[in-house]
Amino acid sequence: MTFLTLNQISHQYFNKDSYAKVLENVTMSVKEGSFISLLGPSGCGKTTLLSIISGLINPTRGEVTLLGQPVMDSNSAIGYMLQQDYLFPWKIILDNVLTGPKIQHKDNPEIKEKAIEFLQDIGLSQVIHSYPDSLSGGMRQRAALIRTLLTDPKLLLLDEPFSALDFQTKLKLENLVSKLLKEYHKTSILVTHDIGEAIAMSDRIFLMKANPGEIAEVFEVPIEIRDLPPFEARKHMKYQLLFDRIWEELNKLEKKPDVG
Repeated sequence: MTFLTLNQISHQYFNKDSYAKVLENVTMSVKEGSFISLLGPSGCGKTTLLSIISGLINPTRGEVTLLGQPVMDSNSAIGYMLQQDYLFPWKIILDNVLTGPKIQHKDNPEIKEKAIEFLQDIGLSQVIHSYPDSLSGGMRQRAALIRTLLTDPKLLLLDEPFSALDFQTKLKLENLVSKLLKEYHKTSILVTHDIGEAIAMSDRIFLMKANPGEIAEVFEVPIEIRDLPPFEARKHMKYQLLFDRIWEELNKLEKKPDVG
């Protein structure tokens, strides 16, 4: 059984006078444990598609299934990490990362111990009892990642989680996230504008075009790159070759005139 399936997803936004077609016939399948990226220009519907996969939006047409069940019935199995960390400023970091288990009524000594171990593993042992406003952006995003992983989601959705960080912090966090997701065998979907990030972190890259959003091409990331940490992957010869291919295709898409 395919882990995640999108079958002919189309979506339109309506207002009083008109409508906008955001997605058109998006079909894909995702294997368990894989990491894929949705890459494309602004307006191609990447974030809308991620919201549909999460079950936050019902598509105008088509269906999303997770382990054979409609995704709308699987909300608790999906974790969502956004551009902003959305940590509660009045809670210490430990209490922030325990928010999910508390909502799920699963907060217990074992979960708390696991949360502390997670925070220690990613270098936040010294700030467990600190408040978010005393942490750097990178530290806050690490805490947000642990908050998401602590609910043990089957599917992890990442909506440009590194875009607000400086480049050095971004690279370090890419390495950390990649290591954790591989260690815990999490299936993940990343939305990004960054070609390099998509190549360094993914198994496959779905390149989307805009107006309406459709899958234009799928790129398989060479195994030599996938086996490396993202920072090291960027140095590999095949990384640059794939970057150039995707760059060329992206430029072609942006030059094509809209029809209709």
